Amino acid sequence: MRLLDVATGSGNVAQAAARKGLRVVGIDFSTAMLAQARQQYPEIDFCQGDAEGLPFADNSFDVVVINFGLLHLGHPEQALREAYRVLCRGGRIGFTVWAKPASAIGFQIMLRAIETHGDPNVPLPEGPPFFRFSDRVESEGTLRAIGFTHTSITEVQQVWQLSSPDELFVAFYDGTARTGGLLRVQSGMALTAIRAAVIKAAATYEKSGVVEIPMPAILVSAQKP
Repeated sequence: MRLLDVATGSGNVAQAAARKGLRVVGIDFSTAMLAQARQQYPEIDFCQGDAEGLPFADNSFDVVVINFGLLHLGHPEQALREAYRVLCRGGRIGFTVWAKPASAIGFQIMLRAIETHGDPNVPLPEGPPFFRFSDRVESEGTLRAIGFTHTSITEVQQVWQLSSPDELFVAFYDGTARTGGLLRVQSGMALTAIRAAVIKAAATYEKSGVVEIPMPAILVSAQKP
């Protein structure tokens, strides 16, 4: 089977697919991320390109996956239309997004701290509402409008295990694109207050020296008829 990993980042999903025997191509717009992917997995074919204008012919792949990448695109519907185009008949798309803050406690803690102590409305690069595709009706309706059928939506349970409450703040600040960007443009005073609030809230999830933060994901898949 031929699999395209869109917004491949450091290539972890591409490598997992390759281990299962699939013929894999990973694509990303970021030169820095591609350099890291190629260094980690030199046996995989990685290329630079735009998720909203894929450089592949129609009907080129059996599977397209987008792992936590859809939320960082300015026009996610266009990326999904491109995925539909390059899929062969009967091919499947799969993408993951974070669950809503009511379930993804790390986001609940972080966003509440920003709303209380900072400015959640600072300008950021264009992108969809962050939890748009966490909604079952929204995901299914968007895919159906493009032409996909047989949509499946599953909440995948995950827990972040951290060695200290401060690691939750660090994970968002250093390890996320949009939330990290939101944090980095806060004033110094606001950022200090946000960090303190996050540490205090995360500490309530500490058990036997380990901070366990529920962070489920939403896995959405569909088929091209």
